[in-house]
Amino acid sequence: MKAICKTKAAPGAEYIDAEVPQIKSDELLIKIHAASICGSDLPIYAYTSWSAKRMPIPFIFGHELCGEVVEIGDKAKGFNKGDFVSVESHIFCGLCYQCRNDQRHVCSNLKILGIDTQGGFAEYAAIPARCAWKHSDDSCKDIGSIMEPLGNAVFATLSEDIVGKSVLISGCGPQGLFATQIAKACGAAKVISLETSPFRQNLAAKMGADVVLNPMDPDTFKKIIEAGGDKSGIDIVIEMSGNPGAINLALEAVKPAGRMVCFGLPKENINIDYANKIVFKAVRLQGIAGREIFRSWYKMESLLKSKAIDPRPVITHTFKMKDFAKAFEIAMDPKKECGKILLIP
Repeated sequence: MKAICKTKAAPGAEYIDAEVPQIKSDELLIKIHAASICGSDLPIYAYTSWSAKRMPIPFIFGHELCGEVVEIGDKAKGFNKGDFVSVESHIFCGLCYQCRNDQRHVCSNLKILGIDTQGGFAEYAAIPARCAWKHSDDSCKDIGSIMEPLGNAVFATLSEDIVGKSVLISGCGPQGLFATQIAKACGAAKVISLETSPFRQNLAAKMGADVVLNPMDPDTFKKIIEAGGDKSGIDIVIEMSGNPGAINLALEAVKPAGRMVCFGLPKENINIDYANKIVFKAVRLQGIAGREIFRSWYKMESLLKSKAIDPRPVITHTFKMKDFAKAFEIAMDPKKECGKILLIP
């Protein structure tokens, strides 16, 4: 098969001939229909940050994928050849305390597909059957690879009741754009989106944001409070950027006893006024790591099948997998003139 592979401990990747994976007894072999680029694929491609310490070489990466089941391990139950599946990238053990207490997304023995195991930027991938989400029809086939990141946004946005609440989305990469639409669909009174990129500002408006602001504007905080309609602050802040300044702005904007959802990853440790911005304000912090398995998937499917949401506008580019270098060039461009980028074998 053809695959995008890290062959050297250096930036970039190669499009190589690789062996089709041999599946284990509890795995499925899927023929990839589409894969999509995640923000966490960028440091892998650039070979920076955590990736240089974590990634083996050679390595096929990519963890947002969907495809057709073509081979089934003898212990993999509930699937037939020809089933179309999306993939839950968090490979959980099913035996630890977290798994047995409905917290499989933070399994104590967690591995991540395409980071800790060979991934899906290829023509075929081997995946644990327990991580496959079987679609009942083909209505989501064109968005099958983005269901994994869409599930992040579902978990982040709906981890508490948002009906009638003001919601601030900090950062409008794909996750923030998904969250914007989910918040509107699920009854938020006002959705305010923060984004520096004009391209993504326009996407945020298309996805339903009531107000779109540039966080670099010196009057941003004042405008956030005005847009929220309550001088005490915003009910719920969903921080998707990981930018240190944005995180501090989010903590400033959330109202006393409000909720802040933490998803974006800072590149380094940050300074926070812990006492005044969290403790004395009684702010509830919710960390988001992946999706609730599989509760988030059922919510996501209901939102999609009912047409309450349509994430397709966030998909802005599609490339053949062999043209991956161009795709990553666009994804890593500081201008951020893209949403989700799909790769097709």
